[in-house]
Amino acid sequence: MTPANQLKEATKKLIKELKKIPLSELTEDPVTVVYNPLEYAWDCHAQYIEKYGNSKKKILLLGMNPGPWGMAQTGIPFGEIEAVKGWLNIDAAVTKPKTEHPKRPIEGLDCKRSEVSGRRLWGLFKEGFNQPGHFFKDFFVANYCPLVFMEESGRNRTPDKLSAQLRKQLFDICDGHLKDIVTILEPQLLLGVGRFAEKQAQKALIGMDITIGTILHPSPASPAANKDWAGKATEQFKNYNIKI
Repeated sequence: MTPANQLKEATKKLIKELKKIPLSELTEDPVTVVYNPLEYAWDCHAQYIEKYGNSKKKILLLGMNPGPWGMAQTGIPFGEIEAVKGWLNIDAAVTKPKTEHPKRPIEGLDCKRSEVSGRRLWGLFKEGFNQPGHFFKDFFVANYCPLVFMEESGRNRTPDKLSAQLRKQLFDICDGHLKDIVTILEPQLLLGVGRFAEKQAQKALIGMDITIGTILHPSPASPAANKDWAGKATEQFKNYNIKI
């Protein structure tokens, strides 16, 4: 079985495992709606895997979970619309989640909003590698958790803010999937995009032969990221002997 087919099978297993957590538990106060873009944007995600996940990798970049205008819309990690369409060259139908948040509608690749984190991340790689094939020769980008947790206001609630009981259920499943990704792609280095992802990888991958580090998350919520994120990230990559 090819690496891409292995990744797709692992992702289907992840989707199945996540469904075992009752919706009543996922929507704990103050969360009112939960999206799993791996389900309603499966065609986009599968195309991403087929195009860019069909070989062993040297470096795995790991994000936290989807943003409302990125992966929530496209099914692609850090999936800012223009980057997905214009650079990654992915074009597939996106359906609707069963329950849609009125302030966070899913419009797929027709969404007019732009996710800053994804625009910064993929913009750096576009500038450094020009063609996506050059980047994905050694790299792959994934998220630790595929779920989007939204409060009534539409505010994104990150996984680290969930209750201890829900985190335990959710993270056990996400840990298993991360192990699957590492087993399939055999990266030598995992870089958490932000400290949360680094921390989760360190816990999940105990005993596995992989180096784990981090780069600054490109989110505009981080003051440090709003002052030359690309320059800071490039310097951090150099610390791991990676030229961008």
